[in-house]
Amino acid sequence: MKIALLQLNVCDDPVANLPVTLSLIEDAVADGAEFILTPEVTNCVSTSRSHQMQVLSHQDDDPTLAALRAAAAKHSIWLLIGSLGLKTDDPDGRFANRCFLINPKGGIEAWYDKIHMFDVQISESESYRESEGYRPGNRAVVADAGFAKIGMSICYDMRFPKLYRDLAHAGAQIITVPAAFSPITGAAHWESLLRARAIETGCFVIAPAQTGKHQASKGKSRSTHGHSIVISPWGEVILDAGTDPGMVCAEIDLDDVARARQRVPSLTHDRPYTI
Repeated sequence: MKIALLQLNVCDDPVANLPVTLSLIEDAVADGAEFILTPEVTNCVSTSRSHQMQVLSHQDDDPTLAALRAAAAKHSIWLLIGSLGLKTDDPDGRFANRCFLINPKGGIEAWYDKIHMFDVQISESESYRESEGYRPGNRAVVADAGFAKIGMSICYDMRFPKLYRDLAHAGAQIITVPAAFSPITGAAHWESLLRARAIETGCFVIAPAQTGKHQASKGKSRSTHGHSIVISPWGEVILDAGTDPGMVCAEIDLDDVARARQRVPSLTHDRPYTI
């Protein structure tokens, strides 16, 4: 089947970002894509919590979610919204970093809140405290899209291999890893970690990404790594989008999942152990 990844360079204004995303979906549909994926924080990249409070919405009122659901229904496609920053009713005011799988009728087939928070000190000048603004999720999700079972994850999750093995054991054939990855860690670890997750699970790994320097009207601007990627169950890189924003397509054969797992059936070889 043909899939499409949108590699975005969004700013901190959801209203300005939405037309670009919708236009790229139109391009992907025109190119024959049946499953389209967007990156993490498709609606807004911002380091300012106060700004996010002004521009983000609750799920039921979010204009980006409503428009993307309508686009999926209009074109009868499966759409993975890599994630949206959404307001919650949490007493501490933290947001949700929530991924959505949208079916061809525009319905929400499944949703997943990012479990692992990116709280790191990469260098003296670059640090992140994602848990200060976002509350972590507490459930793993495998969704049945008909053409495949999809294990949902987001960005920093990729550093926790047990999650991916659990998704594979739960039936996942495709694992999605939408991201807004740091350029420093991206250059060092992005491809290596994602190839490892594909090899360990015998799944296709599909990772649409944010890219470039993101304009900010308030707070510090961010830069992201790009290199949206598709990796086969054997660990081969099928597609690397580089660093330019845009839309890229790839063909995947889901029979490759069974073939890879037959060659190396490691998912059937788990054994108990003590430590």
